[in-house]
Amino acid sequence: MNGAARRVTNVRSVVLTAAALLIAIIAARADDGAIISRWYSALLVADRTELADLLADDVRIKLDDLGIVQSKQEFIAALDEWKGAVAGAAIRHRIAKSEGGVTTVIACYDFPDNDVLMRETFAVTDNHITASSQAAIAENCEGY
Repeated sequence: MNGAARRVTNVRSVVLTAAALLIAIIAARADDGAIISRWYSALLVADRTELADLLADDVRIKLDDLGIVQSKQEFIAALDEWKGAVAGAAIRHRIAKSEGGVTTVIACYDFPDNDVLMRETFAVTDNHITASSQAAIAENCEGY
């Protein structure tokens, strides 16, 4: 094989490797998006089983506005109160960005008497949420 043929083979190999890596990254982001969609569906009905399945055992959930960091057990225990608050509500969400293993979501919580716009981040590893933070960014969802 001459030098030109080797260079073409090397370039082709690099291109194929890069394409495979890109496909893997896109697939991982799609999986993260599916997990986040499951999160909001379960959160809307306070589904303890589904939420417990989505959360890693060592997850930390940071509620910035309240100055609280919850463990998985603390979060699940708070669902009784949440279930009453979310009755009759709707949650709309969209992924704003995903980089460095963290997905940022803009979520509108439409409660029966008010709504709030939130910025929420999720770190996902092995199909489990390993960290999350939530902060209000507006007192209504006009900016959604």
